[in-house]
Amino acid sequence: MDVLALLIPAALFLGLLGLAGFLWALKSGQFDDLDGAAERILFDDDDDQPPAPRDEK
Repeated sequence: MDVLALLIPAALFLGLLGLAGFLWALKSGQFDDLDGAAERILFDDDDDQPPAPRDEK
């Protein structure tokens, strides 16, 4: 039972540390655009067209 006196504060401390890390990441903009990079690969850019074939004589 004496171990619980150590484990409960340690668990609370680690939980608060994780919450602080999450709130810091949220405030610093880590979660702003979750889908943008994943969907960017699906759309073609107009400037990525291959060069026109050259006429060979």
